[in-house]
Amino acid sequence: MLVPLYLDAGGALHAVFTERRADLRRHAGEISFPGGRRDEADADLRATALRETHEEIGLPPQAVEVLGALQPTPTFVTNYAVYPFVGLIEPGFAWVLQEAEVGQVLELPVERVRQGYARRRMVRRGVPFRTDVYDVDGHVIWGATARIVADLLDRVPPD
Repeated sequence: MLVPLYLDAGGALHAVFTERRADLRRHAGEISFPGGRRDEADADLRATALRETHEEIGLPPQAVEVLGALQPTPTFVTNYAVYPFVGLIEPGFAWVLQEAEVGQVLELPVERVRQGYARRRMVRRGVPFRTDVYDVDGHVIWGATARIVADLLDRVPPD
């Protein structure tokens, strides 16, 4: 998984997320960073993150300066481990969405994400639970993505 970041003209840090299509069978409408499963042809998980990002939103690997990695993050429902890599990109990229999977790209100011933190009651498949979320203008980031965001925010000082 890639956590694409960029600085806007005013110096504000932004993170690039994808919102999955609402009509998908799994994880419909959920917000995440671009990424997916490793292919045998991928040299390593970093290569997987760059390839998947290119496939999902059109960002070429050579347009990403990989800065490092965040903690591997487990998913509870699918029982995967997600390996997030942080990459710096230029602002203003013209996204090319993989229409079968990605509904839209969200470019969210990191400080707005930080300010959107809350503990919220949610219901999934009829089961209520309380979890950490980040809500930016009704875009709710939760689950493994929220845990990855928390790790990122621990490393990025507030403005």
